[in-house]
Amino acid sequence: MKRKGNPLRKRIPREFIHEIGKYIAVFLFMTLTIGFVSGFLVASGSMKHTYDESFEQYNIEDGHFVLKKKASKDFIQDIEKNDKISIYEDYYLEEEADINGDGTKDGTFRIFGERKEINKVCLMEGDMPTKNNEIALDRLYMKNNELKVDDKVKVGNKEMKICGIVALSDYSALYQDNNDMMFDANLFSVAVVSKEGFISFGDKHKYYNYAWLYNKKPKTEVKEKEAAEKLAEHLAEAAYMKENQIELFIPEFLNQAIHFSGDDIGKDRPMMTVLLYVLIVIMGFVFAVTINNMVLKEAAVIGTLRASGYTKGEIFRHYIIIPVLVTLISAILGNLLGYTVFESVARNMYLGSYSFTTYETLWNGDAFLKTTVVPVLIIALIVSMALGRKLSMSPLRFLRRDIEKKKNKKAVKLSRKIGFMNRFRIRIIQQNLSGYLTLFIGIVFSCLILMFGMIMPELIDDYSEDALKYKPAEYQYTIYEPYETNVAGTEKYCITTLKMQDDYYDEEDIRIYGIKKNSTYFDVKLPKEGVTVTSDLAKKYNLKKGDIVNLKEEYGNKLYAFRVSNIMEYPTCLGIFFSMKDFREVFDMEKGYFNGYFSNQELTEEELPEELVAGCVEEEDLTKLARQMDDSMGEMFNLVKGFALIMFLLLMYLLTKQILEKNTNAISMVKVLGYKNGEIGKLYIVTSIWVVLFSTIFSMVFNTWLFHIILRIFMKGFGGWFNLVVSTELYLKMSLMIIVTYLIVVFMQFWKIKHVPMEQVLKNVE
Repeated sequence: MKRKGNPLRKRIPREFIHEIGKYIAVFLFMTLTIGFVSGFLVASGSMKHTYDESFEQYNIEDGHFVLKKKASKDFIQDIEKNDKISIYEDYYLEEEADINGDGTKDGTFRIFGERKEINKVCLMEGDMPTKNNEIALDRLYMKNNELKVDDKVKVGNKEMKICGIVALSDYSALYQDNNDMMFDANLFSVAVVSKEGFISFGDKHKYYNYAWLYNKKPKTEVKEKEAAEKLAEHLAEAAYMKENQIELFIPEFLNQAIHFSGDDIGKDRPMMTVLLYVLIVIMGFVFAVTINNMVLKEAAVIGTLRASGYTKGEIFRHYIIIPVLVTLISAILGNLLGYTVFESVARNMYLGSYSFTTYETLWNGDAFLKTTVVPVLIIALIVSMALGRKLSMSPLRFLRRDIEKKKNKKAVKLSRKIGFMNRFRIRIIQQNLSGYLTLFIGIVFSCLILMFGMIMPELIDDYSEDALKYKPAEYQYTIYEPYETNVAGTEKYCITTLKMQDDYYDEEDIRIYGIKKNSTYFDVKLPKEGVTVTSDLAKKYNLKKGDIVNLKEEYGNKLYAFRVSNIMEYPTCLGIFFSMKDFREVFDMEKGYFNGYFSNQELTEEELPEELVAGCVEEEDLTKLARQMDDSMGEMFNLVKGFALIMFLLLMYLLTKQILEKNTNAISMVKVLGYKNGEIGKLYIVTSIWVVLFSTIFSMVFNTWLFHIILRIFMKGFGGWFNLVVSTELYLKMSLMIIVTYLIVVFMQFWKIKHVPMEQVLKNVE
C-alpha cells in the first residue's frame, strides 16, 4: 500500500527534543573531537607538505662532516671524484651568548655565514644581516627567550643587533649534538651573519664543516646507507693520509636536526586518526544503547506499526536518522572548526616545538575523508547492527513487549547470603549488561588518556632528577688530545662512541667509557673479564649477565662484541664501562692515552686550554630534555587530562542516564511500594559505583602494563631510555579526579530518580 508522506517523519523532531540534553552532549563531544583531529591533520598535513618540499626548495644537504683542520683543495677534489658527490664549505662558529646583559651565559649560538648554495635560509621577519654587527636568530629560540627584532645581544665578545628572524632548513629541530636525547630550543640557537660578520669572530671557535650532495641521489634507503658507509671509509683514509681527523660524520638520513620533526609529524597523524576512530566507536555504542532502550520503550508502538503495514526498512530508517544526522552535522561543523580555530591550535603546538620554514594551510582531502565520511559510516554501521537484531523480531513479540526475553533462558540463581539489596544490584547489572560493558570500555580508554596526560610530566621530571642525581661530576670535559692538568680533584677518563647492533631497535650511539679502577666519580667495581653496562642499557635491550653486546664503530666497519659481566645503576645513560687499561687495548690506543676529565669545578683557560676542549657536559645539558618537553608539550599534557575527564563525565552521564531510563518502570514500582528516593538511589547509584570502581582499578593495572609496551615501541626510534615508575601519588590523583567527576554524575542521577513519577508504572502495565 502506497502512503502519502510518512507520518514517522513527524516523530523525529519530537524524539530529538525529548532527548535534546543527550544529543547536545554527544554533538558537542563529537564536534570538538572531530574538530581537533581535523585541525591537527590539516596543520600537520600542510607542514609535512612544506617539509617534504623544503629538501628541494632549500637544497638541503645529503650529509655533512666536520674536520679538525681545514681540508686542502686536492683532499676535497679526491673525495668528490671517488664518491661522486659535490662538497660545499659550510663552516660555523659556536659562541656563548648573553641575551639580557647580566654577564652570564644564556645559551650557545651556532653561527653560519651566508648560505646561498646549500641549506638555504628562510627569512620569516625582518632583514638578512648585511652589517658586521647584525645577526639573524632562529624563530623558536627568540620566542622561548622573548626576544624581538632590533634587540641587542652579546655574542662571544661582540654586541650584535638582531636584524631578522629565520628558520634554517637543516635545523627544523634544534639539536646541538646529534646524539642528544632531546633538542634544546631554550639554550641553543642557530644563527646567520654576513660574510664580514663571520670573519670578524676569528678562527678560535670555528668548525670546519662540509656539506655534501650526491651527484645522483641513491634511490633506496639501503643504497643511501651503503653510499654513506663508503664515503665514511674514504674520508677516514683520506684524513689519515693528510694528517687530519674526522670529528663528526652525519649522513642526512641520520641527522636528527633534519629528520626528527618530519618523523614526528609522520608518527602523530596515524595516532590521532586511531584516537578519533576509537572515540567514534565508543560514541557508536552509546547510540546503540540509546536505540536499544528506545526500541524497548516503544515496543508496543513498533508492533502496532508493523501490524499496520509499515516495513522493517521504514522503521529502520526512522530510528537511524537521528544518530546519522547528529554525526554528520558534528563532522561538518567539526571540519569547519578544524580549518579555523583548531588548525591554529595544532599549528601552535608544532611551532612551539619545531623551527619549520614558512608554510601555508592547504586543503586536505584525506583529512576530510577520515573526519567526515568514515565517522558517519562507523556510526551507521554500529547502529544498523543494533537495530537489525531488534527489528528482526515478529510484530507479535513487539506487541507483547517480550523483545528482551530469550527462549529457554533462566535467570542466574543468586545466593540469599549476599542480601536482597546486593542481589537487586546484580540483577540491574545483568539487565543492563551492554550499557555497563560500554561504560567499562569507555572508562578504560578514558583512564588510558588521563594516565598519559599525567604520567608523561612525571616521567620527564624523574628523568631530569635522575640525570642530576647520578651525574658523575659537575663537569665532564672531552678533549681532542691528551693534556696534563694539575688541578686537584680532576680525574682522567677515556670515551668513544659505538653504534648498537640490534634486530629490534634502530642503530643508536652507545658511550664507551674507560675509567680508573677505584674511581672517585663512579661507585662501581670493574670486572676482570667482560664489561659493565648501565642499568638503562640493560633495560632497553633486555641484557643480563652473560649476554653479548654487539656494536660497530661509528665511522667504519669494525665490529665489537662484549660480554656483560656487571650491571651498574646509572639511569639516563646508555653506556659501557671498562678500565682505562682495557679501553686502550680494545681500541689500540697508546699507553697513557685519555681524552677527558671529570671535575667538580670548572677548569679555566690556564688549567685546560679552550682550543683543546671538544665538549663539556654541565647541569644544563643534563636537564635539556625536561626543559624542552615542558615548553613544547606542557600545554598538551594539560589538554589531554582535561579531554579525558570530559570524556569520562560524558560517558558516565550518557550511559547511566540510559540505564535509569530503561529502568523507569522498576523505579516507579519501588516508589509505589514505599521506597524513598534515597533508598532507590542506593540501589541504582551504588550499582554504578561498583562498575566505576571495578573499571577504574582494572584500568590502572591494565594501562600500567600497556604503558610499558607502548614505551618500548615509542623508544624504538628514540635515543635513550625512560624508566617507567608509576607513583602511588599518581594513582591517588587519578582516583580523586575520577571520584570528583563521578560525584557530578551522581548528582544528575539522583535528580533523575527523584523526578520519576509513581504513576509511570501504571501507564505500562504488561
